[in-house]
Amino acid sequence: MLAQLLLNIVIAFLWMLLIDEDEIIIETFFAGFLVGIGVIFLMHRFFGTRFYLRRVFATFKLLLIFISELIQSSALVLKQILSPKLKIQPGIFRHETVLQSDLEITMISLLLTLTPGSVVMEVSPEGNVLYVHAMDVENERGAILSQLKNFEKAIMEVTR
Repeated sequence: MLAQLLLNIVIAFLWMLLIDEDEIIIETFFAGFLVGIGVIFLMHRFFGTRFYLRRVFATFKLLLIFISELIQSSALVLKQILSPKLKIQPGIFRHETVLQSDLEITMISLLLTLTPGSVVMEVSPEGNVLYVHAMDVENERGAILSQLKNFEKAIMEVTR
């Protein structure tokens, strides 16, 4: 991925040199960058890796999923906190994850912990089981499991 990005920047600079303008114009660099994207897209199969902009789009998608889940869980926690009588059942549940690398496990743990109402307390030594503490296990378990599945899918798109 890094090699493709660096090659794209080199193509953009070469484009600027070929246009032969007296000064550096950012629009010319941007045009060269777009030409480089096209060239690299046509030639990416020779690199042996995926096209690098797919990973950039997957990262952006993961960010949007996180923001969406953050807003939804914040609203749910705010609703529970502001209710006259607190009817929550805090608890811990176990979740087996399909993620494998340390980076993926760390990402899902941090993303889940950053959303209000749940915390990843521990990861098994094998790294495939998360122990999650939820503010209201009975009512939120399905939502948290759905959140975990969304995060897992998006993380796999970014890292694999």
